[in-house]
Amino acid sequence: MAFVNLIKFLDKRIGAIVCLILSLFNPKAKKIAQISDGKKVLLVQLWGLGETILCLPAIKELRHRYKGITIDVLTTKRVNEVFYDNRSINSIKIISLNPLSIKLFILKNLGKYDLAIDMEEYLNISAIISFCVAKERIGYSHGIRSKLYTEKIFYNDRQHAAQAFMDLLRPLGIYSKASRLKRLGYPMDDTKKVDSLLKSNNIGKKEFIVGFGFGAAESVRERMWPAERFAELADYLIKKLKTKVILVGNKEEMALGDKIKKLSRSKDSIYNFAGQTNIREMFYLISLCRLFVGNDAGPMHVAAAQNVKTIGLFGCNLPVRFGPLGKKNAAIRKQKGKPCINVHKGEVGMCRYGFKNACVKKIQVKDITKIMDKLNNF
Repeated sequence: MAFVNLIKFLDKRIGAIVCLILSLFNPKAKKIAQISDGKKVLLVQLWGLGETILCLPAIKELRHRYKGITIDVLTTKRVNEVFYDNRSINSIKIISLNPLSIKLFILKNLGKYDLAIDMEEYLNISAIISFCVAKERIGYSHGIRSKLYTEKIFYNDRQHAAQAFMDLLRPLGIYSKASRLKRLGYPMDDTKKVDSLLKSNNIGKKEFIVGFGFGAAESVRERMWPAERFAELADYLIKKLKTKVILVGNKEEMALGDKIKKLSRSKDSIYNFAGQTNIREMFYLISLCRLFVGNDAGPMHVAAAQNVKTIGLFGCNLPVRFGPLGKKNAAIRKQKGKPCINVHKGEVGMCRYGFKNACVKKIQVKDITKIMDKLNNF
């Protein structure tokens, strides 16, 4: 958490100054020249798991329209597995968010690309990298970073983020709708490990499995629905649907998973797999679920991408922007009024009501069961 806060602080303070200086060398905005076969395009998506998944429809559409171009993606180890076996991409470039790694990438690729498309909503460093490595650049029109682009796109925060990413392709003549996500890939070795994990816990792949994404990004823990309500929901589902509930999360969330299981009356049917899979194994594990209930966080978007019926739990954020994309999915937000989180503005801090009274805590178990009845067909 401290490392994340440091990165954001440096990006906001030092990054803004660098953007301002570089903008003095940026010509006035103009229309992007038509890209053609042989052109090199860099897509920049560095940070969140959810946002990275949501940019995939745009990448697929870009490849569909321009089959003869080279498409590279610049990302970090934090999320690079999202692009595994993605045939729309020629190459994945991985950097660390530290000055040395960024500098080395820039020096190695100075002016190499014909076009960079900056898919980060607010980070300054992504605009700086784009400015240094590409002749032309597309990005969003808000913030000091926008001064480094050759063409700017308005970020419409009244639509889904997947569509906001798709909007970045408009200067290239692409006006498609983002209505579904791209399925996430994984190698055979990862399926074998997960299959072994399920077998050791006497869970058959054809059983009715429900997944819970009970954690959240380290930046906003107030997004998390209370553990006792996840336990209550698990008891309800196990009794009604004779299901088995798996808890999906990282190593830091293992203790919280244990707490959910301890609070439940149906402990024998709840399995805490937090920290027991890597990210690609998680993609496969979630794909085996019949239903997934998750906080406003990456695993919820994984479930939607894997074509699993998904219910997203929202408080600080708006479902219209970041709900689980897909016709058979749903999202719940009981909090009225403006959101605490506006990712495109860099507003991803604490809930204005604090952790104890966080917006998401207005959601009750009965709200989820009502949504389930509407989704039906389990």
